[in-house]
Amino acid sequence: MLLSRVALAAFLALGQPVLAETPAVDPAADSAAEVSVDRVAEVMRLGDLFEVLREEGVAHGAELQADMFPSGGGADWTADVSDIYDADRLQTAFLEALRARMSDQPENMEAIIAFFGSDLGQRIVALEIDARRAFIDTATEEAARVAADDANAAKDPKVALIRQMIEAGDLLEMNVAGALSGSLAFMTGMSESGAYGAIPQDQLLSDVWGQEEQVRTDTSTWLYAYLGLAYHPLTEAELKSYIAFWESPAGQALNAGLFGAFDTVFRQVSLDLGRAAGRAMQGRDI
Repeated sequence: MLLSRVALAAFLALGQPVLAETPAVDPAADSAAEVSVDRVAEVMRLGDLFEVLREEGVAHGAELQADMFPSGGGADWTADVSDIYDADRLQTAFLEALRARMSDQPENMEAIIAFFGSDLGQRIVALEIDARRAFIDTATEEAARVAADDANAAKDPKVALIRQMIEAGDLLEMNVAGALSGSLAFMTGMSESGAYGAIPQDQLLSDVWGQEEQVRTDTSTWLYAYLGLAYHPLTEAELKSYIAFWESPAGQALNAGLFGAFDTVFRQVSLDLGRAAGRAMQGRDI
């Protein structure tokens, strides 16, 4: 579950890539797409988001060290984690993946930029990033989980709206798929390092699928806690407007593009982290 927490985006999350062939585009169209994606990154404050993801990654690296090699991973482990979660490199790779998925959708790109560039869109982005950063603190996350349970018990109308948002983006299923994908990549990296010897791929798959039920439960709890904290300041009308955007063609296109791009980037992150963890456990370079 720690892996999926690191991979989740501010509103969206890691998911399976969109297996669609990217059409060829002429240089002028490709340049226009690059400008559009850069503008999307600007209005969605992806630079700030990736800085938070780096903070999460570094904290996750410390948790892995405590759990897997408590005697210490040394300077090499710290350096590996820092390099793996380099915010600029991850954002560059993410934008390249997003550009490949959305280069032929100028109308959707315009609608995306219009929404997130609006006053409401900017408020929402700020709330999402602030909540994401707040969740780095374990006590804050636990308090948000309690608050989400209380809101559900009290039949707070916003709980139903958050449920609608989760369904609009297929967030639960995409999170579960992403968490399992990340877990498989991490374990594959560990296996490649030789830390546990060669592990058959079918055993890795079996071990990963054995986590599905627990991952689904943890992911659902996380989503309601995080979204509940992020959107608490919004009115019901504002939250409904946001849901309407995600249910629109532009929102669905962005949803698919972001899920696919994050999967591309963070599957590699998980693989690299598994390899580094394997080396640290053995106390030597492979």
